[in-house]
Amino acid sequence: MTLQLSSAQVWKEIKKELFAVLGMVTAKGEAHTIGVVYAVHGHKLYIATGKDTWKVRHIRGNPHVSMTVTIPKRIPFLPWIKIPAATITFSGMGTVLNPKKVGKDVLHSLLRGLETDAEMLATMCVIEVQPVDDFITYGIGVPMMTMRHPEKERGRAPVAPNER
Repeated sequence: MTLQLSSAQVWKEIKKELFAVLGMVTAKGEAHTIGVVYAVHGHKLYIATGKDTWKVRHIRGNPHVSMTVTIPKRIPFLPWIKIPAATITFSGMGTVLNPKKVGKDVLHSLLRGLETDAEMLATMCVIEVQPVDDFITYGIGVPMMTMRHPEKERGRAPVAPNER
């Protein structure tokens, strides 16, 4: 049984976090992942990086990506009890953008208020990730005690808010 979540529920959780794992395909067709810090604007995620990074090369070569947002779970007053993180995973299309082409509000949010100058902007780019199809979730929208039952903690929601 898969829990049916709304798009709004999942986007709300994604917006609360700032770390995710970005998956991409290398030129040799091999899967590769890396941890990234992101910002959300509209229904897209943005990642700042250097122009010459291998993730930029990989996305330019193959824009199909996946992302997994991890959401730590803890029991209040019992932090030593280990609980798996909740996750939101989705496929997406990555686009490499010039930072001057994204809005100032996106750049400000992405860089967490860090002042930028022309030299900094000249060495960086922004990866825009547009999620597609469905979000696949684990532990989202369920009480923590329910996470003991794998069949009850898995969920699915459309990426677009007006689907389903």
